[in-house]
Amino acid sequence: MNLKFSGAIFICLLLTVHISQAQEIGIFDNHQDIGDVKSEGSVAYDEEEQVYTLTGSGKNMWFGSDEFQYVWKAIQGDFILRARVEFVGEGADPHRKIGWIVRNNLAPDAPHVNAALHGDGLTSLQYRRTKGADTEEVTSGNNAPDVIQLERKGNLFIMSTAKFGEAFTSVEVEVDLRNEVFAGIYISAHNPDAVETAIFKNVRITYPAPEDLVPYTDYLGSRLEIMNVESGERKVLMTSRHSIQAPNWTSDGKLIYNSNGWLYKYDLETEKVSMLNTGFANNNNNDHVLSFDESKIAISHHNPDDDGNSSIYYMPVNGSDNPVKVTKDGVGVSYAHGWSPDGNRILFTAERKGQFDIYQVDVETGNETQLTNTKTVDDGSEFSKDGEHIYFNSNRTGTMQIWRMNADGTDQIQLTDDKYNDWFPHVSPDQEKLVLISFPEDIDSADHPFYKRCLLRIMPVGGGEPKVIAYIYGGQGTINVPSWSPDGKFVAFVTNSDF
Repeated sequence: MNLKFSGAIFICLLLTVHISQAQEIGIFDNHQDIGDVKSEGSVAYDEEEQVYTLTGSGKNMWFGSDEFQYVWKAIQGDFILRARVEFVGEGADPHRKIGWIVRNNLAPDAPHVNAALHGDGLTSLQYRRTKGADTEEVTSGNNAPDVIQLERKGNLFIMSTAKFGEAFTSVEVEVDLRNEVFAGIYISAHNPDAVETAIFKNVRITYPAPEDLVPYTDYLGSRLEIMNVESGERKVLMTSRHSIQAPNWTSDGKLIYNSNGWLYKYDLETEKVSMLNTGFANNNNNDHVLSFDESKIAISHHNPDDDGNSSIYYMPVNGSDNPVKVTKDGVGVSYAHGWSPDGNRILFTAERKGQFDIYQVDVETGNETQLTNTKTVDDGSEFSKDGEHIYFNSNRTGTMQIWRMNADGTDQIQLTDDKYNDWFPHVSPDQEKLVLISFPEDIDSADHPFYKRCLLRIMPVGGGEPKVIAYIYGGQGTINVPSWSPDGKFVAFVTNSDF
């Protein structure tokens, strides 16, 4: 094969690459109108808010051909597409459509799968099996949702939708599309003379873990995100092809997270990352927690002098060459989760006597006090700011649920009771709310694995129905540690994707 290029061809290739790069819009490659639309569509991307505003015309997306404005990315293999969507204005036609669409190519008659929200609230999974064939559909019972997800597993396409705050409703269909497809968000006016507008927020393209991934040996990449807990609007601060986990939020505007055994700081103002000095403790897991006054941080380091078991240490919040060891060797693994308000005790999950329970340890003496005692798993303990209560998760009643007890371990009360496996309750700064992560019901209740389709939920500290505030792909490392912003308006967390 002759690999020599003429100067003109080489210049053309450079120009093509430059134009392609210049057209990138947020996480997407490009945008264009599909079909013979009467009015040109457009997309505006707010880089600060990470919000897409689409305008578009088009007479229909049905029968054998489509007309719409398309913001797309070329992708391969399995994926999860998700966004929060809304129409702008009343619209000219009740059948105007927005959503996600996956296509073999950019021709108007291409085979496709389309997760469609209509202007009148109708929600359907539409599809064209072959070039130019009539469009078919599976209608969802979920009317007028504002969260739309489209997932591919081989030839199986699953549309999941919800009104924000509620659980997903799903329908599915099998369609034989190419492995390499175009995927993106769209708008169609369903009226050739009209131009409609829609807004897309929390837009994510996620590549899930392959079936043969080996947990704790193979890792996906990570997104470090923050979210307004009232509105549910999210922002990606950074992405990494490394596994990053468990962000703490400091009052001076830093997020402390772990990755590959080390701790790092992300500066929210400068967007710079720096290492937090942990001295000899260079094999830290994601159980690290700040004291209430933020003068100290407890870390969980896999101690080589104790067969690599996780032991608890503490040090000044700005780092130390010599963290102070708290737990003893030879007694079992220990994972730090919370400080007492006075800073004298650390709450932790411990494997002692062949079971996992919640203990507290005096940071000066190393004396341990057992607070729970069950044959099942108790984990994720955290003090309330007044020191009166400890919140934790336990699967003693079957599924993993959220519990509360007095500071001395008495009066243990179950706060949640649903089909999910709920982990890691974190108390808001105003002491009124808990944020938690809910794993799907089909996992082992004693496990909190990586790379699952999870929910972040919020609930009153005294109990009540949890409300969904985020639909995520993550799990282990997403929100293992307290991650509220000091003003209580935001939480930080990690989601995952095979970038």
